[in-house]
Amino acid sequence: MDRNQLIWLFFGFSGRLSRAPYFLAGLLLAIFQAFPLYQLTIASEESGATNVWATVFWAVFFVSVWSYVALGVKRLHDFGKPGILALALFIPLVSIITFVILCLYPGDASANQFGERTNAPQ
Repeated sequence: MDRNQLIWLFFGFSGRLSRAPYFLAGLLLAIFQAFPLYQLTIASEESGATNVWATVFWAVFFVSVWSYVALGVKRLHDFGKPGILALALFIPLVSIITFVILCLYPGDASANQFGERTNAPQ
């Protein structure tokens, strides 16, 4: 996978994304969020590391929110639904159900209005 594909995967909103890349990219984002949070919890308050890790955590958090939306939009496009429904990923409790549905529901086997094939920009 080249750099442009990674940028499209995590930051682009066009095209379609199948179940496996959606799940794996979401898992990778969760790991990227967990690492600075872990470092923040073990950092000593006397050191300046707490402020550094808090800043890193919030930076990673805001970037990952954008990425979660981009992944959700492309996943919804895979089965012909509008991307605005990705906002359901931010409603407490509904977000868990939405994530599971997006991981399990199969996409369109053929081309749809959002692209000819999955895992590629339109």
